[in-house]
Amino acid sequence: MRVELLTIGDELLLGDTINGNAAWMGRRLAEHDLDVTRSVVVGDELDVIVAAVEEALGRADAVITTGGLGPTYDDLTRDALAKAAGVALVRDPALERRLHERVAAAGRELQPMALRMADVPEGAALLVNSAGTAPGLRVELPGGVVYALPGVPYEMRTMMDEAVLPDLTGGAPASRVVRRTLRTAGVWESVIATRLAAVEKLDGIRLAYLPSPGEVKIRITATGPDAVLALQGAEELTRELLGSAVYGAGEDTLDRVVHRLLAERSATLATAESITGGLIGAELTGTPGSSATYAGGVVTYATRLKHEVLGVPEALLAEHGAVHPDVAAAMAEGVRDRLGATYGVAVTGVAGPEPQDGQPVGTIYVGVAGPGGKPARVIDPRLPVPGPGSEIRAVLRRMTVVHALDLVRREMLGLDALDETPEARDDREESG
Repeated sequence: MRVELLTIGDELLLGDTINGNAAWMGRRLAEHDLDVTRSVVVGDELDVIVAAVEEALGRADAVITTGGLGPTYDDLTRDALAKAAGVALVRDPALERRLHERVAAAGRELQPMALRMADVPEGAALLVNSAGTAPGLRVELPGGVVYALPGVPYEMRTMMDEAVLPDLTGGAPASRVVRRTLRTAGVWESVIATRLAAVEKLDGIRLAYLPSPGEVKIRITATGPDAVLALQGAEELTRELLGSAVYGAGEDTLDRVVHRLLAERSATLATAESITGGLIGAELTGTPGSSATYAGGVVTYATRLKHEVLGVPEALLAEHGAVHPDVAAAMAEGVRDRLGATYGVAVTGVAGPEPQDGQPVGTIYVGVAGPGGKPARVIDPRLPVPGPGSEIRAVLRRMTVVHALDLVRREMLGLDALDETPEARDDREESG
């Protein structure tokens, strides 16, 4: 069964409203072994909607539309489906009566325009909307079937589960498709895809790569009668090929993983931030109960505060400026000691859009200092400049947060750090 999604509305097309309906429907349909082949957004224009429906049915078995079923003149989905079917819109007496009853029960007077919601393409089947007013429609057209649902998210979701999915699947449960999502940090999508070539070749396995700044999620989908066993084997092979880059699965996030590791060690973490301006601390405090493992942090944005608050040597700052691996190391050690934490993590760098202290945009140093006065280890992620203007700062800062939390994770687990500077590695090895 091939399904296409058609979301309708100028507000979606122009970006005023995020198209969350399509994302939810895609996930829900995939859970029921239905192949979503395309998702299209169109505006509130009659002929455009008609053309989009007809084109979709030239490729798919079924089309699900959302939006355009309300009472206003720009709600044109009913009209478009009637035109596509070559039939007239007819007033449904039962729907008209229901509209009057609902409005009267609320103590209001029904506006004449609202009766548009009782108009139905001749021959269409009604889909009950138990969560709202506007009914859905099931319309048979040349090439397949169209399900028209409201754009209000909770109404759409209710009708998908109560009417559309049972009709598409014949009421059969989704038993032949299982999924698992693994989460990685610090490794590029292209590198991950290259390493997972052997997984891609497994029968009944499909991989999807979901990148975000500094992270890539890998969704593994297994199909067939032995889907559960196939998924287990694919996950084991994926973890083997990616090694320590995998930090979690499912709903794991880096901050939750870090808190869990700290709790297991009865340890605490302190943060010293320059380039990120408090974003690491904000990430760590987003988890309930984080005060048990997060001691606190300082934002030493000004160069002088790195010395006055964290004890970074003045001579070091004078010679190299604020963006230097030794500065990151000193910041991590300083915040660990001053806040009495077990671990300290620090970041300094250039987020742009202009260079700083002779360092180009994208120069980032992340340091982590462990317990017992151990020298800090420092990484140099060498982050690429992602784009012009304000995008540079937002993406680089987010990448820096990810690298910082991942370095803390690696320190606690005794894992090699990605992009660790040679000097930091030598110091750590010499210290035993």
